[in-house]
Amino acid sequence: MGLICVEDIRCFAYHGCMVEEAIIGTDYSITVVLDVDLSKPSKSDELEDTVDYVMVSEIVQTEMAIQSKLIEHVAKRILNRLLLQLPIINHAKIFLTKHNAPIKGDVLKVKVVLEESRSL
Repeated sequence: MGLICVEDIRCFAYHGCMVEEAIIGTDYSITVVLDVDLSKPSKSDELEDTVDYVMVSEIVQTEMAIQSKLIEHVAKRILNRLLLQLPIINHAKIFLTKHNAPIKGDVLKVKVVLEESRSL
């Protein structure tokens, strides 16, 4: 077993409950941690035996482009697509960070962490 981490995928998106958020948008960063059996790719040196990082980034960017009120909802959609499209993944964890959230006070960012295992 092993972990593949695709860190700090950066997106600009329009998520939020406030009308202004849907108009102005803000920066997001997403980190995906995937539990994968890496024994085969570590021997074969072939892309088809592992997770394609480009595909992970494309899934994240596609789901981030779909407007939602809650980043929890977006994170769950990303997890669902990763597990659906990449059968090699046993378990996935996502860290979805919203930068400059419209919160009174000095708040740098808000982060949601979700994880899910493949159903047997």
